[in-house]
Amino acid sequence: MTMKEVKEALIGDQKESKGHPWMVYFTTFVAVCGSYEFGACAGYSSPTQYAITNDLSLSLEEYSLFGSILTFGAMIGAITSGPISDFVGRKGAMRVSSAFCVVGWLVIYLSEGPVTLDTGRLATGYGMGVFSYVVPVFIAEIAPKDLRGALTTLNQFMIVAGVSVAYIIGTLLSWRTLALTGLIPAAVLLLGLFLIPESPRWLAKRGREEDFVAALQILRGIDADISQEANEIQDYITTSDRLPKSNLLELFQRRYLRSLTIGVGLMLCQQLGGINGVVFYTSSIFELAGFPSTTGTILYACLQVVITGLGAVLIDKAGRKPLLLVSGSGLVTGCILTAVAFYLKVQQVSMGAVPALALTGILVYIGSFSIGMGAIPWVVMSEIFPINIKGQAGSIATLVNWFGAWLCSYTFNFLMSWSSYGTFILYAAINVLAILFIVVVVPETKGKSLEQLQAVINA
Repeated sequence: MTMKEVKEALIGDQKESKGHPWMVYFTTFVAVCGSYEFGACAGYSSPTQYAITNDLSLSLEEYSLFGSILTFGAMIGAITSGPISDFVGRKGAMRVSSAFCVVGWLVIYLSEGPVTLDTGRLATGYGMGVFSYVVPVFIAEIAPKDLRGALTTLNQFMIVAGVSVAYIIGTLLSWRTLALTGLIPAAVLLLGLFLIPESPRWLAKRGREEDFVAALQILRGIDADISQEANEIQDYITTSDRLPKSNLLELFQRRYLRSLTIGVGLMLCQQLGGINGVVFYTSSIFELAGFPSTTGTILYACLQVVITGLGAVLIDKAGRKPLLLVSGSGLVTGCILTAVAFYLKVQQVSMGAVPALALTGILVYIGSFSIGMGAIPWVVMSEIFPINIKGQAGSIATLVNWFGAWLCSYTFNFLMSWSSYGTFILYAAINVLAILFIVVVVPETKGKSLEQLQAVINA
């Protein structure tokens, strides 16, 4: 269906569409199928470890490579995500990402050995890396300013949902069948992309003025007056076009340095505070603390989904910065509680309190992460970069995020071997530094158009 046909189809329901952003909601739903695909990829290796290892006679090292190679694929996807989405559009980038995921899942399904298994996992990792950048950017560019935070936060909510569903159905399905379920969100996304408009801001940047106006009109409703928003976007694009074409070195010039510092800094705050160590090794943390790992993991997964949904509701009411500060404070508290639990165990003091204290610490930690630090760095990243540097700057921020994810997950077991309580004290200290960074550097972005926000930050 072409843009013109979609527009004609909408005319028949003018009264209902007037002033109601239902097309924004539908477009967002299609886009976050990519986020769900991301979660399905991330959650696949945990419930399938035993079955894949036995069926394909893999060693622990071979399965560890299978699990970790996803992150390397995501790093490659992160590096290329900005240029791809700038060249072929946000929808084009999602198509590329979906194609890699489809191929990856099929290769995993047909695998008879570690080489094909790792190849498929690398392909799905590449798709994840592209999705992690293009989905929040696309949603931020299509959403009106009063809905932008909530809709962009749905990216994280659907990632969490994808991971949780993979954990649950992975206990019921064979590993090959579970791989086939990963095709479903990719198929829905590929079909849905034919029904939604391209990002109006990308179209304006490419000089496609008629398509830009048509896309914006469809997203806001046929009867909506888009003249002010369209003029604001066009004026900003015209101004940015007068600037020199960006290259990697220009990102570090003074006028862009603040937005780059905010984007990269928030990604480091998100990852270095210990989240991937906790996520990847939740079961072993509970077992070490003497709490039933299955019960703890179920509580953890349910809490994560509920609190992420709550964050989506609150982000456009409370604002980005307050939620980040609440989140950071909760992360520090959760780390301290967990550290105390492990300290008591090491010292053989009040052993009866250790399991409950560890459970409380981990649940406080993941609840706090879900309310702010999980989603908001991606929201802010999608808002702050001017469109002339968004591709390259967004790729750098996404690459830093994935590198931080790998670093945290790789070092976690070494740190726990060094000192279980010392590990969480270290994470608490990093989260204190993250709070200071948010207070001093990160601006509030609620209620401002992307053009207003970028003009202030990059003045």
